Amino acid sequence: MSLELLKKSLYEAPIVKKGDYDYVIHPITDGVPYITPELLKEVSDEMKKHINKCGKFDRIVTMEAMGIPLASALSLDLGVPFTIIRKRQYGLPGEVSVEQVTGYSKSKMYINGLKKGDTIVIVDDVLSTGGTLRAVLSVFKKMNVNVKCVYIAINKGSHLQEISKEFSVPITSIITIDVVDGKVVLKS
Repeated sequence: MSLELLKKSLYEAPIVKKGDYDYVIHPITDGVPYITPELLKEVSDEMKKHINKCGKFDRIVTMEAMGIPLASALSLDLGVPFTIIRKRQYGLPGEVSVEQVTGYSKSKMYINGLKKGDTIVIVDDVLSTGGTLRAVLSVFKKMNVNVKCVYIAINKGSHLQEISKEFSVPITSIITIDVVDGKVVLKS
């Protein structure tokens, strides 16, 4: 696992403060300044290596917005459809709302097209506070959706193991970072 493009881009990523929260502005997590095909391929190829160990699943699921490029690339590579948990309510039959609380915002998201017994993997760009992932996993548990595994491109928090244990779901990140003195530091 070299991930040279991802590492380089993380070291070069600007960091802004949102209150006490250090927000890393990065192509994979924000689309800023842009996502190169080479970086997207490097990250999705690394995620694919892990996903192939997960076992059989019927759908890739991601959260709007920045999980979409990763889910798109993986869907094309694996030949598996994907569902987006949206920030917009449609009012369709079976729509389920998710209360999302992160380190810097609070909002609702909406699940459509998933039902009891579906077998999925979740793919997302970043895990920071764990608020979004925890809320989604809680709703999927109530819906009896079988979450086989969760794959995160960038782990920026300390909640991965805790959430994995809480929901009995394997969670894998391809890289873990921290922000120290206004700079990105890679963790092993």
